[in-house]
Amino acid sequence: MSTPQAPIGSRFGAASTAEDVIAGHDLSGKVAIVTGGYAGLGLETARVLAAAGAKVIVPARNIEKARAAAEVVPGLKLDYMDLMDPDTIDDFADRFLENGEPLHFLINNAAVMANPLTRDGRGYESQFSTNHLGHFQLAARLWPALVQAEGARVVAVSSRGHVRAGIDFDDPMFQDREYQPYVAYGQSKTANALFAVSLDALGARHGVRAFSLHPGGIVTTDLIRHQSRGYLQASGYVDADGNPVIDPENNKKTIAQGAATTVWCAVSDELEGMGGVYCENCDIAKAVPADSEELLGVRPWATDPELAERLWQVSERLTGLTQS
Repeated sequence: MSTPQAPIGSRFGAASTAEDVIAGHDLSGKVAIVTGGYAGLGLETARVLAAAGAKVIVPARNIEKARAAAEVVPGLKLDYMDLMDPDTIDDFADRFLENGEPLHFLINNAAVMANPLTRDGRGYESQFSTNHLGHFQLAARLWPALVQAEGARVVAVSSRGHVRAGIDFDDPMFQDREYQPYVAYGQSKTANALFAVSLDALGARHGVRAFSLHPGGIVTTDLIRHQSRGYLQASGYVDADGNPVIDPENNKKTIAQGAATTVWCAVSDELEGMGGVYCENCDIAKAVPADSEELLGVRPWATDPELAERLWQVSERLTGLTQS
């Protein structure tokens, strides 16, 4: 039975931190892969998982940058991978699978946001390629290790940005329509949520459960590098002096608070036996109508099983991979 898209009354909330959520969990013997785990939310996620005893592997496109950032996480293992380059994803997965280890946590955290139009080597739009297709391929290639874990969780970091756009199945790569950076970002974040819906439906019988989430608005990470200070100030995320506004109940969070829902989706006992849902503020988010003006909540185009299945088929075609 599908997990209802409705809050469960979690004991955590908007102001909870990743350390709050991980407290009491012993992850010794567990293995985690955290994409983008060398900066921002990903680094905090990797740090608390490692501190709880997990072996944490961070694939990175820029190893030197990753090495410098990862000095704060003892024992973090770095490896090369570029989410826009399918060959490097295959190579990374092959190296991991050669070790014969199970994979207990796959945290699809890395992302780009609202960048100028860029395309990968296949001609695919970069936000869709990085945020969705690269992670789709990674999960497909690591599938044997996820099944081997007998209780793995895949966590896709989506965003409130999904409200900006559903999937344009006629032109997902902006070949014919005008490229709009935030529409492209919204489409990719909807794709993250739909990915979790389909992966969970496929994986539940193998003990692999999937979740997507909105971490909250965080303006102290590299993700916002394409946003102007004026835009951030107008939207209330920075003050007149450019300092971050922290108000977790109104979607303005620190990095520690932003990583909390990711970690909650990965380790929470409250989610045992559940999956395929979009979460926020360390709880399952409520479903809201398409025309809702609420700050939070998940829109119907990001949780629809038929749209999820359609995206899955498109993703298989675009990557040449079949996951079963």
